[in-house]
Amino acid sequence: MVAMPYPSAKPTATRKDVARLAGVSTAVVSYVVNGGPKRVSPATEAKVRDAIAALGYRPNAAARALKLGSSEMLGMVVPDATNPFFATLAHAVEEAAAERGYALLIANSGGSLASERRQVANLVSRRVDGVFLCSVLFEPDLRELEAADIPAVLLNHSAETPGFDSVGVALEEGARTAVGHLVWHGHRRIGLIIGTNTGGDLDAREVGWRAGLAEAGLPSGPVMRGPFSREGGYQSGRWLLNEAERPTAVFASSDLQAVGLLKACHEAGVRVPEDLAIVSFDGSAEAEFSWPPLSTVAQPVGEMAHAAVDALVGGGDHKRNRIFPATLVRRASCGC
Repeated sequence: MVAMPYPSAKPTATRKDVARLAGVSTAVVSYVVNGGPKRVSPATEAKVRDAIAALGYRPNAAARALKLGSSEMLGMVVPDATNPFFATLAHAVEEAAAERGYALLIANSGGSLASERRQVANLVSRRVDGVFLCSVLFEPDLRELEAADIPAVLLNHSAETPGFDSVGVALEEGARTAVGHLVWHGHRRIGLIIGTNTGGDLDAREVGWRAGLAEAGLPSGPVMRGPFSREGGYQSGRWLLNEAERPTAVFASSDLQAVGLLKACHEAGVRVPEDLAIVSFDGSAEAEFSWPPLSTVAQPVGEMAHAAVDALVGGGDHKRNRIFPATLVRRASCGC
């Protein structure tokens, strides 16, 4: 039996092939693909793009990166890619980066410090042009990024870190707003479901909750600690609802925790907001589409994303901490 040869692979189209088909120079093809530096007439650009489509030409990203000295790629590390807040934030950053001509590579640390460090090292090895780090620590270790001379922005980060840009939201003020709103509804025993963090640091939302109660002349209610997740909120809710002196209202430090709390309430026959009022934090779509819809302290995700991208690729050596105010969104869960 005579062996039949394998069909040869379709040859990869080159810039010269595109130029030949469009009847232009390779430089003109480069101007069209890269958006400059020289302008090309609309008619010529149309011919080049038709040739690109006909040949299936794909620019060599690696060669372009070598020529420009830039990968045109940014990295982002988030603690939980399944969390609707971080998914929304990553999408907003991706869109803001695209407006600047950058692609975004998203990595998930799973809430683990060891994984976060591995993901940062992976982004460094890929020579990204910058990193957005949503760290599991309030004071993350940034030495590897500094050693590689890769700029970073600490995103979803409210504490000032010398030498680095950071973008976050006023957590303490947002929590105080939530407590003040529950006090306005007449509640005098307000509990807290607060997320745990890797470093064991005191969360500013807890500080704001305590400050809000103190301003109203009220004692601290029960505090339940658990993961920033639906399961964390569910388990915290079960414990809280078994309190001898159950609170009449709860501030939850994330929308996901509040969704878990809602499940615990439904199982226990506790009506929301009649028996227990709830205000959460984040402003994710999940809060709007839970039942009842959650009143939440919303973070300005779009503004935060644009501020982070501007800080990373906008130029300038001045480092600063951008803190955005959060906004109370009133829905049924608090009694509004």
